[in-house]
Amino acid sequence: MLMTISQLEVSYGTIKALHGVSLEVRKGEILSIIGANGAGKTTLLKTITGLLRPQSGRIEYQNRIINRERSDRLIKMGVAMVPEGRRIFPNLTVRENLDLGAYTIGQRTLRQELFSLVLQTFPRLKERLGQPAGTLSGGEQQMLAVGRALMGNPNLLLLDEPSMGLSPIITREIFALINKINVEKGISMILVEQNAHLALDHSHRTYVLETGRIIMEGASYRIKSDPAIIKAYLGVETD
Repeated sequence: MLMTISQLEVSYGTIKALHGVSLEVRKGEILSIIGANGAGKTTLLKTITGLLRPQSGRIEYQNRIINRERSDRLIKMGVAMVPEGRRIFPNLTVRENLDLGAYTIGQRTLRQELFSLVLQTFPRLKERLGQPAGTLSGGEQQMLAVGRALMGNPNLLLLDEPSMGLSPIITREIFALINKINVEKGISMILVEQNAHLALDHSHRTYVLETGRIIMEGASYRIKSDPAIIKAYLGVETD
């Protein structure tokens, strides 16, 4: 097991966002988290990456409790996040954005290997290394955001709404590349995606989060065939 989360409780002031959330992330898998807006999906990712502190519960990563670790320490430990909305640096070039992703990597040889990996995975970025990131298309910016995270040499990659604002064609391309990274590099992923169809089609296992609580878990193909999930999240009425 790569990560185990046990009875996680998180609040914004007096408002509780996560209620006793427990889940597991296995090595080499894509784990999806689905749920309606406000269910607590992004809160969960922010807590894993140290941007929020839990009131109680435990996050264990590679046999180490990380509840109180700073975000920069977690990046060094191999936990990287591609945030909602991409959050690239628009006035910096593509190369400069990628270089920032590798700021925790001290070995020059490893930095170069990671840089080569990103350009092989996203050849479109290679053509735009000197271009300001803000002039890229939405799909290219998403590629850059994922590439920047890969420059940190992660074992666990957290993806928050990677399809947001993208056309269906570009979304399919992005998800094909996500699957390629998972299969070829063995990087585990937690995928938060509002499009439940995408999340279920491109993950091995799924947890369903509702108002801060896990209400269902299992293999993604089984979750996808559950009548309650079909009706609530896939937009299909069942008898």
